[in-house]
Amino acid sequence: MTRENATTPTAIVEHWLKQLDTALQAQDIPAALALFGEECYWRDFLAFTWNLKTCEGKSEIEAMLAATLARTQPARWRIEGEANGDADSCEAWFTFATNIASGKGYLRLKQGKCWTLLTTMQELDAFPEPSNGLRPRGAEHGANKARETWLEAREREAAELGYSRQPYCLVVGGGQGGIGLGARLKQMGVSTLIIDRHARPGDAWRKRYKSLCLHDPVWYDHLPYIPFPDNWPVFAPKDKVGDWLEMYTRVMELDYWGSTECRSARFDEQAKEWVVEVMRDGEALTLRPKQLIMATGMSGIPNVPHFPGAERFEGEQQHSSQHSGPDAYAGKKCVIVGSNNSAHDIAAALWEHDADVTMLQRSSTHIVKSDSLMQEALGPLYSEEAVAKGITHDKADLLFASIPYRLLPDFQRPAFDTIRKRDAAFYRKLEAAGFLLDFGDDDSGLFLKYLRRGSGYYIDVGACELIANGDIKLRSNVGIECINARSVTLTDGTELPADLIVYATGYGSMNGWAAQLISQEVADKVGKCWGMGSNTTKDPGPWEGELRNMWKPTQQEGLWFHGGNLHQSRHYSHYLALQMKARMEGIDTPVYGLQKVHHLA
Repeated sequence: MTRENATTPTAIVEHWLKQLDTALQAQDIPAALALFGEECYWRDFLAFTWNLKTCEGKSEIEAMLAATLARTQPARWRIEGEANGDADSCEAWFTFATNIASGKGYLRLKQGKCWTLLTTMQELDAFPEPSNGLRPRGAEHGANKARETWLEAREREAAELGYSRQPYCLVVGGGQGGIGLGARLKQMGVSTLIIDRHARPGDAWRKRYKSLCLHDPVWYDHLPYIPFPDNWPVFAPKDKVGDWLEMYTRVMELDYWGSTECRSARFDEQAKEWVVEVMRDGEALTLRPKQLIMATGMSGIPNVPHFPGAERFEGEQQHSSQHSGPDAYAGKKCVIVGSNNSAHDIAAALWEHDADVTMLQRSSTHIVKSDSLMQEALGPLYSEEAVAKGITHDKADLLFASIPYRLLPDFQRPAFDTIRKRDAAFYRKLEAAGFLLDFGDDDSGLFLKYLRRGSGYYIDVGACELIANGDIKLRSNVGIECINARSVTLTDGTELPADLIVYATGYGSMNGWAAQLISQEVADKVGKCWGMGSNTTKDPGPWEGELRNMWKPTQQEGLWFHGGNLHQSRHYSHYLALQMKARMEGIDTPVYGLQKVHHLA
């Protein structure tokens, strides 16, 4: 290496990776730790820990390496492409290998020392996915009197699975999360059955209120293996999403049971399998999967508050998940309890159909205009411009994952500060109408609010203008004192006439489904899902560093939780599927850093 190029970002990264490779192969942990700065983070997805785990600081990294290094035997750390930055601060992609898998990661260096390191398992060496050069032949050439066509094989498999042959994985929930995970498991050769109470894949979208659409842009929302086509709309309406999910389920050859309700489940400790009672099209069946995956989104059972007098209300009351649309409410007095995404969408649709709408805002809400979010926050990773720069959605997913949650507020705050200034006049109009605004407890914006609590925000696609000009009436910082026959009395003593009350009051933790289907004991054993212990509103401490119980082992053997938005479902389904494949094949999967339970719900 010449003096001239010794300090190029690429050369600096190459030198660092070579030193790490040497230290780890020698199992020299002190030498490895010397490569990290005083402030340092190592986020690992399965490769070392068989967990989703972030180690913060040298002492945590030392403990992780001491527990995992001899077993994983990492080697062949190589830069991929060119590094970005300068001699003082640079970052780069890299690849590596363990004794059982290939890996990929992202590295950030400051003054030649590691600041952040992401390591991810990509593929098990002994079980590569059948794609590209390993794709199946499909047609069977030659003569064969016992030939079974593709259709006959699919029909036979469908007739057997769940009856004469049990699935290794049972996925409860056939929305986009369960379907995307099912595709990953199918490609990895993991026998999987997906069940859903709706009749057809996509019905969970079709049966919601008719104005529902994706608020995230198309580049953020691709499913595994089959991206949306280049002419797909930026914000897809619900029925189009539903049709795509139904098509996807069919062409990915997923084993999907619609019109199937999961009645109960229990873990058989002796057999190390679940006993799951389901009702399929009126037929009672018992399934015995080894792994049970709750893919019910990021949310649990709907939160439906009970107010005094609710039983005497003569109009309609419904949770937002039950609201089918505005058509029946022209000229009606409608009260929306809540001020987040669903509340705004439903209120705007009701106004469009000539209803008299009042929104009750009980606490402050983070609002961000869709265009501003796309340009300032999502655009660098998920946009047409990002694609043109070679940032695929898979690369974008890893880049986003490479930022430890402890640092994410600092990464996000500048974008939302820019948005606050860019849309200052918009925010002034909302506040003048009495709307209570926030940018999160620490001004870090939308993504942190979503990760910490999964609520408290609205991506504005038009409803805010209706609130600002009074078309949608607003009562802020109030709640319901009681419900009367044809009105609601607010906590400030005023009375609102009402024909319809919509509770846009969110959902409980996903472990609520475990309580309902398995037992309260198991729900408490695994604890709260979602949030990371940030000690902000609705995300109590202590700090945990990763999302609770999501896509990784829980305190209940064989019980897993899968959900999140389309981006998270796509990305993390890969790691959840790898964990299923390894266990199915009998690969040793010792979990490092299994998360403790601090909160029950």
